[in-house]
Amino acid sequence: MILRIDHRFCGPPDSGNGGYAAGLVARALGGSEVEVTLRAPPPLDVDIELRTEADGASLWDGATLIASARRMTVTVEIPAPPSFAEAQAAEARFAGLKHHLFPGCFVCGPERVAGDGMRIFAGPGGAGDAVSATWTPAAELADSEGRVAVEYLWAALDCPGYFAVREAAGLALLGRIAAVLHRRPAIGERLIVTGWPIDRDDRKHRVGTALHDEQGGLVAAAQATWISLRN
Repeated sequence: MILRIDHRFCGPPDSGNGGYAAGLVARALGGSEVEVTLRAPPPLDVDIELRTEADGASLWDGATLIASARRMTVTVEIPAPPSFAEAQAAEARFAGLKHHLFPGCFVCGPERVAGDGMRIFAGPGGAGDAVSATWTPAAELADSEGRVAVEYLWAALDCPGYFAVREAAGLALLGRIAAVLHRRPAIGERLIVTGWPIDRDDRKHRVGTALHDEQGGLVAAAQATWISLRN
């Protein structure tokens, strides 16, 4: 299958948002209970090939492997989420409002206006060292069934994890993410987004992220590894 990642879905200005790209690959395996490893920056505005095999899926730019995916059981220990009002208040403390490495990021970029970017601004708030924000999916993020499409759920589970470890990680990119989707929320449903640090091994920072509804019901969760781009 041939795909094309539109420039709208960038993370860094010249490559696709990692969570969104991972979600495209995961979708080929059902979208849930999947681990995706990013091997190269996902290119924008060019034809790329999604290949599915018996034991997984992969994304290719010619002879370059961009991402590989496999089915797996995803277990995430999830701290209790803040209330919707508490998560909303945390957005004012979002570090990216003062300094953002990629201010045009589709998920968390403050330069993206409502209706263009997702504008998930996760600031300190929640249990321990967690960050939190709110997200109300817009109509253009729906699939043919009127629910939030898989790739946008994976995108929402991406950037908040980075901001939970931003000070320690510095400039970093998503290396791997594994997600479980308990349900796909409706367009316009008000959601709470959280991210928290799990552990660190030199340049590798392992984080957790989750989506909850206003009543605290778990919608989706992920575990990811961010890799610092420094010696």
